[in-house]
Amino acid sequence: MNINPIQLFDAASSTFTYILSAPGDSAAVIIDPVDHHWRRDLDHLKRLGLDLAYILETHAHADHVTSAGRLRDLTGAKAAVPSGCGIAPAEVQLADGDVIRFGNGEQILVLHTPGHTAGSMSYVWRGNVFTGDTLLIDGCGRTDFQSGSAEDLYDSAMNKLFVLPDATRVWPAHDYKGQSVSTIGWEKRHNARLANRSKQEFVQLMAALDLPRPKLMDIAVPANQNLGLPHGG
Repeated sequence: MNINPIQLFDAASSTFTYILSAPGDSAAVIIDPVDHHWRRDLDHLKRLGLDLAYILETHAHADHVTSAGRLRDLTGAKAAVPSGCGIAPAEVQLADGDVIRFGNGEQILVLHTPGHTAGSMSYVWRGNVFTGDTLLIDGCGRTDFQSGSAEDLYDSAMNKLFVLPDATRVWPAHDYKGQSVSTIGWEKRHNARLANRSKQEFVQLMAALDLPRPKLMDIAVPANQNLGLPHGG
């Protein structure tokens, strides 16, 4: 049964945060929370009568600071992160093929989808896939820093994400064009960067982007590797 997540947005960094829960079940999971929205997110959980079980990160973001550490400390939830992202304080270090279990039989499948960063993960739950910066709506994340690799991103898209059922709903970590959700089938056929391109063509395209460095990168990455908490916190 496909159940849509609650999708929340941070306009400053164009970041999506997701709350996952099933009907009749009080356990919840949050994906990619943003530091200055921790009260908003807790208010959503309280209104809906939900108890936070896990806080998931798709990778160590470079454009905003996470609230994972604060939410963990306030709720008792466990932080679960990609094992290749250097986020040492998290209770759970995830590997490809792991399954996160919460509530009354809810399961999230962990897919290692490197390319934007070496450790990037995507999460599959009830006909939905949360793709981080690996796959965006009609695009993909950049591959020119944080151990990024255009070759790896292409392989992640083609061999991990595009093999999911076409009806699987795609929920990215960011959107810059006012879009909120897509499907695997649409992205396979129409994604402006990935569809109908060879790996060589994709690598050449990504190498020519010449994107500016994220303004918060020097602050955000170290902070996110400490779950957004002050070092020593």
